[in-house]
Amino acid sequence: MRAFIAIPLPLEIKDYLASLEQQLKTSQADVKWVEPENIHLTLKFLGERNDKKIEKILEIMQGAAKDKPSFLIRLSSLGAFPRIDSPRIIWVGIQEGTQETEAIALELEEKIARLGIPKEDRPFSSHITIGRTRSNKNLQDLSRELNRLSEKIKDRKAEFMASQIVLFKSTLSHQGPIYETFQAVNLKTS
Repeated sequence: MRAFIAIPLPLEIKDYLASLEQQLKTSQADVKWVEPENIHLTLKFLGERNDKKIEKILEIMQGAAKDKPSFLIRLSSLGAFPRIDSPRIIWVGIQEGTQETEAIALELEEKIARLGIPKEDRPFSSHITIGRTRSNKNLQDLSRELNRLSEKIKDRKAEFMASQIVLFKSTLSHQGPIYETFQAVNLKTS
């Protein structure tokens, strides 16, 4: 099973992110946009895993969630990796909730590494990927739109309570990936 662990987003946040994608599409850059129903905040990519490892991963997720209370996530920025003037991965950053997501991701990373699943090459960064460029077509226009919209996102109060972490199953298809909830683990309610 191909899988990853993420924080799911409520429908109103997905709708807001889809509206940002629509505005960025006006740049006519060659971007593979994340389908709104697939948008999430990744905590750990797992790749292809067998049932035994999935069982152990679920135990690790339960351990990571049991003492951590639900928390607020507030969207605060729009940017790109490696840089906004050279966009490859387009993301929405978070202002509030960064420490909590980083703490959960770090715990998952450390404990899952003991199962023989390699750690990520880069340190964890709390962000929501909304698109990936496929070529250099209209990248300057895309950069301009990113800069213009990044000011607007700061003024918008887009936030939600993160109350669970989810193990998603990812099935690759010709239409793009299909994500299904395999198992959700609730964070502690106050």
